[in-house]
Amino acid sequence: MIKGRGAQLNVTNPFLKNDYVTEHVEGLDIPLLENDSTQYLEEKAKNIVNKVNSPDIGLSFSMNPYQGCEHGCIYCYARNTHTYYGYSAGLDFERKIIVKNNAPELLEKYLKNFKGEVKPIMFSGNTDCYQPVERKLGITRRMLEILLKYRYPVGMITKNSLILRDKDILQEMAKLNLVNVNISITTLDKKVQQKLEPRTVSGANRIKVIKELSDAGVPVRVMVAPIIPGINSQEIPAIIKAAADAGAHGAAYIIVRLNGAVAEIFSDWLKKQYPDRADKVLHQIASCHQGKLNDSRFGKRMKGDGKIAESIAALFKISKNKFMKGRSIPAMDLGAFVKREGEQLSLDIGG
Repeated sequence: MIKGRGAQLNVTNPFLKNDYVTEHVEGLDIPLLENDSTQYLEEKAKNIVNKVNSPDIGLSFSMNPYQGCEHGCIYCYARNTHTYYGYSAGLDFERKIIVKNNAPELLEKYLKNFKGEVKPIMFSGNTDCYQPVERKLGITRRMLEILLKYRYPVGMITKNSLILRDKDILQEMAKLNLVNVNISITTLDKKVQQKLEPRTVSGANRIKVIKELSDAGVPVRVMVAPIIPGINSQEIPAIIKAAADAGAHGAAYIIVRLNGAVAEIFSDWLKKQYPDRADKVLHQIASCHQGKLNDSRFGKRMKGDGKIAESIAALFKISKNKFMKGRSIPAMDLGAFVKREGEQLSLDIGG
C-alpha cells in the first residue's frame, strides 16, 4: 500500500498512445510508479469562470484555481479530468497538481467586463479550492477578496478546515447575502476517512468548521457525499445530527458513481482495503445505477434508483426532518453586483 495516497495505481490515459512501464529482466512489465512526492505545475490559464451545463448542478458557473487534488479522495469524479492534461486519473491526480496563479487576475478581468445576468458562481466544483498548497499560495483568498470587492455571489464547497483562514471575508460576504458554504462529510469514522480521503481533516474537525462558520453568521450546508453503500451509508443520521448540532442550515447528499477511470481506481482500492466486502459493495453501487458502476443520466446520476437508492433517500429524508426541520439556506442577493472599474476599494479586513 502507498501510504498517504488514495489511488494505488496509475491507470491508463485513454488520450495517450503509450504508457510508461518498468521493464524487468524476467520480461514482466508493471506500471512505472515515480516517487511519492507532490509536484506543483503552473498553468497560465486563459479564463477562470466556466459555464456549467449540467441540470443536476444548482449553480450555472464554476471556477477552479487548481487541477488535481492532493486530498486523494478515492471516489472523486474529477479524477477523469486529469487525463486532458496528459496525466493519469490515478496517482498522478493526487501528486501532479496544476496551479493557476493568474486566477485572481482572470476573475477580476471577468467581473470588470461582466454584462450578463448575475448568477452565483460555484467555487470550486471540480477540485477542492482549499487543498494543502492553498495555505502557501493563497489563490482562493485573493479570489474571495475580488468577489467581495465586486459584490458578486458565490457558493463554496470544501472538506478542508483551511477555509477558516478566510472567515473574515466570508463573514463580510454573508452580511451582504453573497455566500453560502457546503462542507463535505463522508464519514465521522477516522479510520474510514483515512482510507477514503487520506490527506483531509477528520469528520470531527469538519463539524467544528461548520460550527465556527455558523457562529460567524456564514450559512453552511453539510454535504453527505458521496454515500457509498456498505461503507458509510449507515452514518447518514449521525452526520446530519452532528452538523445540525453545530448550526448547519441544511443538508444534501449524493450517491457515489464511478465514471470512467474512477471505476478501476476505486475497485482496486476497495479490494485492497476491504477484501471481505469488495464484491458486495460494488454490487450495491451498481444496483443504484441500473446494474452499472457508472451513471451519466441527468436527474438520476446523483441519487440513483432501485431499492438501495430508495432506502438511502428515505433514511436521509427521515434524518433531515428529525434534526433540521424548518432550516434552510438563505437566498443570495443577485442584485448587489457593482462594477469597480479603475477603483481601489478598501475591504477593511485582515490580509
